[in-house]
Amino acid sequence: MALLIDTGLSDWKRDSDIASDILRLTPDADVRTPDTIGNVDEITMIAVVNFTSDHLRRLQNLKLVQKLGAGVETIVGNPDLPGHVRVARLKPDAPAQGIAEWFLAYILRAQRHMSFHENAQSVAEWRPKAPTFTPDTVVGVLGLGHIGDRTARMLNAVGFQVIGWSRSPKQIEGVTCLHGEAALPDMLNQCDHVCAILPSTPQTVGLFDAGMLAAMKPGSQLLNAGRGDLIDEDALIAALDRNTPGHAVLDVTCQEPLPQDSPLWRHPGVTITPHVSGWHLGDALSDVAQNFQKLNSGTSLLHEVDRTRGY
Repeated sequence: MALLIDTGLSDWKRDSDIASDILRLTPDADVRTPDTIGNVDEITMIAVVNFTSDHLRRLQNLKLVQKLGAGVETIVGNPDLPGHVRVARLKPDAPAQGIAEWFLAYILRAQRHMSFHENAQSVAEWRPKAPTFTPDTVVGVLGLGHIGDRTARMLNAVGFQVIGWSRSPKQIEGVTCLHGEAALPDMLNQCDHVCAILPSTPQTVGLFDAGMLAAMKPGSQLLNAGRGDLIDEDALIAALDRNTPGHAVLDVTCQEPLPQDSPLWRHPGVTITPHVSGWHLGDALSDVAQNFQKLNSGTSLLHEVDRTRGY
């Protein structure tokens, strides 16, 4: 039984570095990379960022796909994935903290009018502008799982009024928690900033269409660090032109990398970051090592995905 590390990325951690980290945790494990793959029939687990049907064609004895991250929609939605192949995701602390910080950074950037002051500096103009008062600011957090919970608590600790929204009921101290799609439009109309950290499911794909965007508070800010397919991008461009929302900060897009001809690059109401909000894995590779051991011993996996629900 062997574990293959194949992120499919050239601009993140190297496969060999991840393999070395896992071997430090489990020195006796058989850990391979595409450069040291050997006999593919021996590979029973693969750790990936990008999973493709080509992996399935080559790895005939695959039993577990371990996502090096949270979003698993491209794995569970793969029509070629056999029913016996299990899927697990990571729920590490480091990227949850990083994503929460990303939301906070861009909210504070708006609160403190940093773009305004940078523009004034560029033309040597001294133009005081009062920052927005944090206790008067309402921030919505869509998705109250591991990352959303961390984000909501951080924003509450800074002093924002925080409203959380999720599919099922949740409770977070200091946060007003709503649930169910019927509650979403009214919530959006209250929020000065909306932080989206939702998974990609049949219920969330295209959720932010023209109608949902129109429900947002005029001049508000929409921030998305969950899944790019949450937002209808054509509808977003039209909504920004109507000031609902007034600005969008996108760490994820429907197609990544974002094509150079996408109007999102050039729209004055859009800020793009290239899927960097949850960069660091921290100690998450210990979960990968443990899942390899658990798979081999037949015990319950960490963070196994319910393939029928998609998360």
